[in-house]
Amino acid sequence: MSPRRPWPAGAVELLACPVCAAPLVAPDDAGLVCPAGHSFDRARQGHVTLLPPGHVAPSGDSAAMVADRVAFLAAGHYAGVTRALADAVVAGDDGPPGSLLDLGGGTGQHLAGVLDRLPGTVGVVLDSSRYAARRAAGAHPRALAVVGDAWARLPVRDAAVDRVLVVFAPRNGPETARVLRPGGRLVVVTPAADHLTELVGPLGLLRVDPDKARRLSATLEPHLRRVAATGHRERLELDRTAVTTLVGMGPHARHLGPGELAAAVAGLPERTPVTVSVDVTTWMPAG
Repeated sequence: MSPRRPWPAGAVELLACPVCAAPLVAPDDAGLVCPAGHSFDRARQGHVTLLPPGHVAPSGDSAAMVADRVAFLAAGHYAGVTRALADAVVAGDDGPPGSLLDLGGGTGQHLAGVLDRLPGTVGVVLDSSRYAARRAAGAHPRALAVVGDAWARLPVRDAAVDRVLVVFAPRNGPETARVLRPGGRLVVVTPAADHLTELVGPLGLLRVDPDKARRLSATLEPHLRRVAATGHRERLELDRTAVTTLVGMGPHARHLGPGELAAAVAGLPERTPVTVSVDVTTWMPAG
């Protein structure tokens, strides 16, 4: 797919200028501009960076981490997580959402899976990693990829989005509440206590914080209130290559050197049972 394909008009309509918060438009396929004349060029790979002048986004995934993420997700290992996310997105009696914002959405794989369930929906994936955004730019024809800072004011219009998605990524409660339309919902996917439990000891991985649920609530309340909760749990059998890419794509990669990881993985059986266990919670603006 050409990176110069037209951006989906409905996705552009969700965006706001990161300098003055005015609506952005795409007069051509070269980039975005606001009424005040602030302009943002479209990258060769198809994404756009929406950061205020001088603002530096938090350090995002490296090129190596993104490559591992692409390989692991393309193999379908987290397809069950995507289905659980999509189930929560379409739940409810208010009809299918017309717009999605995936915060910290990485390569856009999960967003693309949800969009496949919703033929009339558009999406924006925002991530601080330019390497991830390059991949996300081609993830789905109805998605637009943005390099941005999820901790700052989001480059999104007020009350514009039907669903915000956060999968293993930071949650900005005040900004999420601001960009959600009345009746809109936030869907959050977080690791449960036994997520990847078989790999924690042998590979020295980071353990899931047992206080994670309380910390999640603290980041979202009082701006949002929880309205639903479910979970997804399955057992995978991963070979050593898949285990290596799984570890390499996540936060564990920042704590294990390549040589250290390779030595630890070499001590695993050829195929290792691995538990995938996540919590899926749904939130609505508290007002």
